[in-house]
Amino acid sequence: MSSVEKEKGVGEGQLRVGEAGFDDVVAHRLEEMGYKQELKRNLGMVAVLGLSFAIMAVPFGTSTTFPIALVDGGPVTILYGWILVSLISCCMAASLAEVCSVYPTSGGVYYWAAMLSTPKYQAFSSYLTGWLGTVGNWTVTASITFGGSQLILAAVTLFHDDYVPTAWQTVLVYWASLLGSLAINILYNRHLDKLNTICLYWTGASVIIIIVTLLTRAEKRNSAKFAFSHFDASLSGWPQAWSFFVGLLQAAYTLTGYGMVAALCEEVHSPQKEVPKAMVYSVIAAGITGIVYLLPIIFVLPVDKIEYLLDVPSLQPMPELYKIVTRSAAGAMCLLTLILGIWFFAAVGSLTAASRCTWAFSRDGGIPLFKVWRKVNTHYDVPLNSLILSTIVCALLGLIYLGSSAAFNAFTGVATICLGCSYAFPILCSLLRRRKMVRNAPYSLGKFGWVINSITVIWITFTIALFCMPTSIPVTPQTMNYASVVFAGFSAIAALWYVTYGHKNYKGPQVAVLARRMSLSSDHGDRRASMASHRSVGEILAQ
Repeated sequence: MSSVEKEKGVGEGQLRVGEAGFDDVVAHRLEEMGYKQELKRNLGMVAVLGLSFAIMAVPFGTSTTFPIALVDGGPVTILYGWILVSLISCCMAASLAEVCSVYPTSGGVYYWAAMLSTPKYQAFSSYLTGWLGTVGNWTVTASITFGGSQLILAAVTLFHDDYVPTAWQTVLVYWASLLGSLAINILYNRHLDKLNTICLYWTGASVIIIIVTLLTRAEKRNSAKFAFSHFDASLSGWPQAWSFFVGLLQAAYTLTGYGMVAALCEEVHSPQKEVPKAMVYSVIAAGITGIVYLLPIIFVLPVDKIEYLLDVPSLQPMPELYKIVTRSAAGAMCLLTLILGIWFFAAVGSLTAASRCTWAFSRDGGIPLFKVWRKVNTHYDVPLNSLILSTIVCALLGLIYLGSSAAFNAFTGVATICLGCSYAFPILCSLLRRRKMVRNAPYSLGKFGWVINSITVIWITFTIALFCMPTSIPVTPQTMNYASVVFAGFSAIAALWYVTYGHKNYKGPQVAVLARRMSLSSDHGDRRASMASHRSVGEILAQ
């Protein structure tokens, strides 16, 4: 490179664009971050946006968690809780997008935690965040697939009022759904970009069809006063103010999957630009979609049948609400089919993201038997073993339902807590280091970064305790929130692996080798290397 080019700020990557194409530049950047290009880059921003939107699956997610907000306040919690969490989620997504634009790798949050930490805590930071992110990905996949399985059986109850789905029937449908998602991820991996794009159109069309049908078929509509100001927490048993916050789990769970798409950075063209935009745009789109979908639901909600809806055998009241409002089992089934279509995209997409997260963490030795899970199948161009592992873990989680019908709430709670914590940790590291690592981020928050990052960390800290709470009291084995139990189980596995292997062998992302080399150079008296060794590897890569 000439001195003139250096003075103009032209980087090596910019010069290489014309010679070998932009994907080569991205692959070179990936090598600088410690990895070789193993997966094909065949995704664009719209496909990633579609995947993020599919994982959040707003009409499906808000429908399956509808009982939570309905018990804990009703219309006020449903509507204003959604708006509040949507605004906070925009802050969270923007915070993650900024970091992702600096370190666009499939390692995602655990890689970012390592790069934003000081060298002393690099390995432990990435290990902790890696496990939180991986467990969050697994439980999101489990909760999405499980909720859809309940809806499938709820479809039967639309035509047979005396049918009560058994726990085993629900688990078997759940397992079959997981196997279906696995098969699609393996056999149709090359077409997932088209699938995610279709999801955007399907969801938009479904929301319009559902709300128009409900509003035109409803015999009674609630007043605007009821829709915008009615609050009733009597069914929850909690004090009114606290009940509102407990009910926020409906919105927080639905609006939590956007960070998962970082695991696909190594399959995206220009990931430092496209993935951050997809994260933020998907949350904005999801927030608007939620308001458009939930507000009409509140207007047609049969107030005199709320307790009946909460006691339906399938534990999913939305299909029955469709039936009551449309006065037709067939009509309700048609609307439910649209929701199940959204669920299909969400189930497939969440398993895609979970498998990539598992694969990335395994590359750096974060999971037991990591040498097995980090392999990429060249025939299908997917991390096949990680796909299978993610499916098996989710299948085993389904067994919880055989002991308690509150399993779904446990999945939603753990998913929200784990993903939230994994999002918060790298952002907290960035704040503690005065955001100097992201000062030149391609997707920069500028002067608002401090405020946006702080809101993110404070909110996530608050929700750790909040979403371990049962949705109602007094607590019974059926209404207990087992999120803390599932969280403790995974924590025990992570701690055991760290004690037996990780604390001696886990070094964090492979780029940590650079830190060791710098340290060795400084030992030989190289003053410049010595100065560099007091900076984290992340600082060097961030430049």
